[in-house]
Amino acid sequence: MGFNFASKIFLLHLLLVMCAHGSRTIREMMTTKVHREEMMNLNPSHDARPEEDNFLRLPSMNGGIGEDNEVEAQDEQLLVEHVHSNPLAHLDHIDKSFLVFFTLNDLQVGNRMQIYFPKRDPLSSPRFLSREEANAIPFSYQQLPYLLEFFSFTPGSPQAIATENTIRECETKAIKGETKTCATSLESMLDFAQKKLGLETEVKVLSTTHLTKSSTLLQNYTIDGVPKEISAPKMVACHTMPYPYAVFYCHNQESQNKVFLVSLTGDNGDRVEALAVCHMDTSQWSRNHVSFTVLGVEPGSSNVCHFFPDDNLVYVPMPSMASTAYVM
Repeated sequence: MGFNFASKIFLLHLLLVMCAHGSRTIREMMTTKVHREEMMNLNPSHDARPEEDNFLRLPSMNGGIGEDNEVEAQDEQLLVEHVHSNPLAHLDHIDKSFLVFFTLNDLQVGNRMQIYFPKRDPLSSPRFLSREEANAIPFSYQQLPYLLEFFSFTPGSPQAIATENTIRECETKAIKGETKTCATSLESMLDFAQKKLGLETEVKVLSTTHLTKSSTLLQNYTIDGVPKEISAPKMVACHTMPYPYAVFYCHNQESQNKVFLVSLTGDNGDRVEALAVCHMDTSQWSRNHVSFTVLGVEPGSSNVCHFFPDDNLVYVPMPSMASTAYVM
């Protein structure tokens, strides 16, 4: 029961990397006002684009219409309408970081697709706090004024906006058939995954692996081997959130999902073992979700697959490597 040996080694490495200097930093936070540069260790992409990768976390994200995100939904709807009225401009007006989506039919050896893989330095990423430290800091939209003062963020600054957006998204109601949490410590993330997959279940953690070093973010990749389907009757996906310390948006869905490891080779020779998930039922998703714009489909009309950045995780029950060749 619990996590298998390989997963424990992986998580130990993750903990050591993300907790480096974390405890010292949080102790300083508790006793003195934090200097912005010391604590807001969001990477440059998060500073510039606090919404980056939000579209991977939750089908209802980026378009669940409500009082707080009505403007965002309207903006996204304008993009959807523009693409539908001008199909030839399909990808010209889409942020390149959205180019991670595909369908199950695309998983064929030799298929070539344009994919965006963000490159982030783990040593410059926000640190994990211990459960005790994380629980000592409020994580609530009602406490936002206190949090901005606590982190020494100027209201309206990119850091303040990223912090607010993360808390708002964490408090967004889950869609039908979904359970979610925002884990503010490694312990809480592992507890959620274990609970959803079964307390007596051996668990394995999966992630995207870059086999070569490169600074290229966007390029064409070719599938150079038969994609390996991971046996995953259940899964928990955890996505990084822009926040002063490490926060993971973790969710579990009752609907059918397929998990794959896909061997990719870029035009420049980059090699990636990419983690991908295919959501087979999209009928409950917001029609404003960006994946429908990228793929030109409607909710419920098609499966939607996406690749994971290397700092996102998927937890599956063991045995997880009962791979089968995908046959079209």
